[in-house]
Amino acid sequence: MSKLPAHASDTSAPILSVNNIEVIYDHVILVLKGVSLDVPKGGIVALLGANGAGKTTTLKAISNLLHAERGEVTKGAIIFKGDEVQAQSPNELVRRGCIQVMEGRHCFGHLSVEDNLLTGSYTRRDGKAAIRDDLDMVYQYFPRLKERRTSQAGYTSGGEQQMTAIGRALMSKPEMILLDEPSMGLAPQLVEEIFEIVRQLNEDQGVSFLLAEQNTNIALRYAKYGYILESGRVVLDGDAADLRENEDVKEFYLGVSGEGRKSFRDVKHYKRRKRWLA
Repeated sequence: MSKLPAHASDTSAPILSVNNIEVIYDHVILVLKGVSLDVPKGGIVALLGANGAGKTTTLKAISNLLHAERGEVTKGAIIFKGDEVQAQSPNELVRRGCIQVMEGRHCFGHLSVEDNLLTGSYTRRDGKAAIRDDLDMVYQYFPRLKERRTSQAGYTSGGEQQMTAIGRALMSKPEMILLDEPSMGLAPQLVEEIFEIVRQLNEDQGVSFLLAEQNTNIALRYAKYGYILESGRVVLDGDAADLRENEDVKEFYLGVSGEGRKSFRDVKHYKRRKRWLA
């Protein structure tokens, strides 16, 4: 199987550091407020929180896609592989090895699955043979895509489109993938399949992942570390195993407490009771 670029054996050194960033939209709307996080080389880190907490904005700040939505990083720094990158273009960041898989399974619907995958290699300069090797590697991880390679992407299932989006990112030979809401709209069995492939890519290829995900339960099973966002701020972080056992996380994000599963009526007033915001 083809290998993506080799990575350092020291998994404790961060490949990505987000240091106290602030993001403003339209020059007036403050969306992120002092967000800091680290992703170690070869690590899987979960960025958790409810819809609107700022997860997607954080990923777009890292991948430099904010300007398309009239957003900008106004404070702080984003360090990728030791260099500040917030002033670089998205293309430059992809060439450096960091790419985002957007929420919503964005594919070119009129192109075939294989043509979609090949668009991910547009920044590469290492020749057709290397690109073909990596296409074969993608098909080994996603055998369903090989079966559907000539199908128009717009007519494939939601799970196949998500696989296509991740496979297209792999074709850029990334060292890090920013994965936005990979479980959204997918059946539980497909969600497990997608996360298993993420785990395999992390273990086999050394790709680092920052996962923005509302499905806290599955994200904390596959990640090694997690950050929880509320209203544009990091309110809690820790080892994934510790977060899974944290009573507040259990109650407010996993929907269970010592008395069993909580109803929405019980949970919806949680903001007044969170110990980490007290």
